[in-house]
Amino acid sequence: MPRWEQQRKNTVAVVRLGKPAYPETAPYNPSEPYPEYPFAGELSGEENAVYRGVRRLFFELGLDRENYETPRWNPLGHLIKPGMKVVINPNFVLSRHKEGKDLFSIITHPAVLRAIADYCWIALKGEGRLIIADAPQYDCNFQELLEQTQLPRVAELYARFPGPALELLDLRSYWSRGKHFASQKLPLPGDPEGHITVNLGRKSALYGKGHDDKLYGAVYDRDETIRHHRGETHEYQLSRTILGADVVISVPKLKVHKKVGVTLNAKGLVGTATNKNYLVHYTLTSPREGGDQYPDDLFTPLEKRLMKMERWMYDHFLSSGNRFLEYLHRSIYAFHNTFTKRLGIKVQEEKRWLDAGNWYGNDSAWRMTVDLLRAFYFADLDGRLRDTQQRATFSVIDGVVGGENKGPLVPDPQPSGVLLGGENLVAVDLVATRLMGFDPLKLKMYKTVLEDLDFDFGVRSLDDIEVVCATDRAWQNCLQNQTDRFLDYKPFPGWKGHIEIGVKEELFEDADV
Repeated sequence: MPRWEQQRKNTVAVVRLGKPAYPETAPYNPSEPYPEYPFAGELSGEENAVYRGVRRLFFELGLDRENYETPRWNPLGHLIKPGMKVVINPNFVLSRHKEGKDLFSIITHPAVLRAIADYCWIALKGEGRLIIADAPQYDCNFQELLEQTQLPRVAELYARFPGPALELLDLRSYWSRGKHFASQKLPLPGDPEGHITVNLGRKSALYGKGHDDKLYGAVYDRDETIRHHRGETHEYQLSRTILGADVVISVPKLKVHKKVGVTLNAKGLVGTATNKNYLVHYTLTSPREGGDQYPDDLFTPLEKRLMKMERWMYDHFLSSGNRFLEYLHRSIYAFHNTFTKRLGIKVQEEKRWLDAGNWYGNDSAWRMTVDLLRAFYFADLDGRLRDTQQRATFSVIDGVVGGENKGPLVPDPQPSGVLLGGENLVAVDLVATRLMGFDPLKLKMYKTVLEDLDFDFGVRSLDDIEVVCATDRAWQNCLQNQTDRFLDYKPFPGWKGHIEIGVKEELFEDADV
């Protein structure tokens, strides 16, 4: 690869918006008639700083700069050619904020997707496929999500013009109306192109970790997770629609995460997994017992007994999908909530936030995240790992409103007014993590990727990355700055004092939980 091209791939642009606000009216048309804009007459009377910001992001990256401000400007044309299949992969984890806060502190805003899709559409020049696809969490109501985002309105706009339609895909094979109970699961069509099983084997970051019998995935059926992560088998079931794309544009939310610290491009690849139970989330019990479910000495002896009983019921009542055992489990819980809990026989709710691997000592989820990166970059359509990257990538991180504190599912909105982008997903993640106020090298998933001798992600050091931010020189030098917190995101409680820049790690008991 020519040196100039590698430099372009490792350039990350940061655009700061004047106000951290999204347009409210679908289909989120631009408010200005840009020369390259392909949908004549489709403008909004509402200010759309997000569209302007995405456009500026492409310019700052130097994409097709010679044609900027002309009808010929095609910033993604070096990646996307006519006839290609392009997949835009957002973070669509849930369809509502369970504390009633801003949903768009959790999920990618459709206005960001609309702007990106327009430039993909321009690059396709009338031929090819354009898809927005994701596999959200099992309890995401996709119809409700479409209503909240109004993405069908965007698809309707595209349908009125000659050229590729905009396809909206839910890649899951089922969803649940509530908890992951057999009685609440409903079937879905799944990925129309099927899935690809990738076995990383000895190349897995989980290989040799040990305690395979204690692994926990996404749902109650631990046996399924263990079957796919034992010995030299470390398998992932991934979307063929996404892995079969010529170009994948990852559009995550700027957000903290309870199990790995932050969720950006790398952790966002969970959205490519069509069976989430292949994803190891944590290892049962405390580190002293070989696990990372919760810190040593966090729970009292009574609380630990209650949690072991709870785990036993998960394994024996819920994992089988038997409805009779499900109702037995629910009856026991109803009795506990009505009677024994009132007698003080319970686990303190504050401590519950740190259960299930939701703390800095989780030694499992970061490994799963590294595996997803390896599979996404290097697995071919037969599931075999290759030496070279198998699909072109691009990323835009939606940080107009981010998510802090109890992310990723119930975060506090953080109005940040920022968009980040670039071709190298890892480089974009490292810059985003630093601007959140964290030290990316304190996160095992990123440190491992930088030091990875088996897979080349195009960046080996923070010094390999060029940051471009026309409006703020301090932000442009963020990777060299070891003191400023910039956006100053609050980490998840179980990570406080362990990932912030310039902070000596605190003892766990000093963290505010």
